[in-house]
Amino acid sequence: MIAPFVAIVSFVFASAASAQTAPAKTSPGAGSVIVVETEKGTFEFETYPNEAPKTVAHIIGLINKRFYNGQRVLRVVPGFVVQMGDQQTRDMTKEEMWGRAVGPQIGVAEFSKLRTHVRGAVAMAHNGDAAKADTQFYVTLAAAHRLDGDYVVFGRVISGMDVVTKLQYADRIVRVTVRGAK
Repeated sequence: MIAPFVAIVSFVFASAASAQTAPAKTSPGAGSVIVVETEKGTFEFETYPNEAPKTVAHIIGLINKRFYNGQRVLRVVPGFVVQMGDQQTRDMTKEEMWGRAVGPQIGVAEFSKLRTHVRGAVAMAHNGDAAKADTQFYVTLAAAHRLDGDYVVFGRVISGMDVVTKLQYADRIVRVTVRGAK
């Protein structure tokens, strides 16, 4: 009687483990996948190098330099966005300056009618000029089409949206890595 139970339990645990480690499926035209490990869990987003090549290359370059590792979430607007990407967030004594740092700018605004602000869109934050976006990006918690044409969407969350919705102000980003396109 115990052997069938053990087999069922083993199957359930094996299935759960493979579901957690199976890579998320990307959409047609997607490029590399960005893996964001936070203290609340991991989420992944696909990138759109065909629509926003300089933006995607810029972000991947920063990731390869470990720029985002150890930073914190700097802005959460419930039902709207979660924002990260300011190197000052590593230092809690600079909290009043979070979101104001200026890093290397992309220099272009790569808007796309194909990639819009749907729930889980990943886009570049900026202070009024999309071409001056630098290192900060956000994830939309709901569709926000009023932002289309003003903020460059360069990705979309493909797994772990439940993690994104749990993120709070000052939660730590452990590590950000790049996985090749599927």
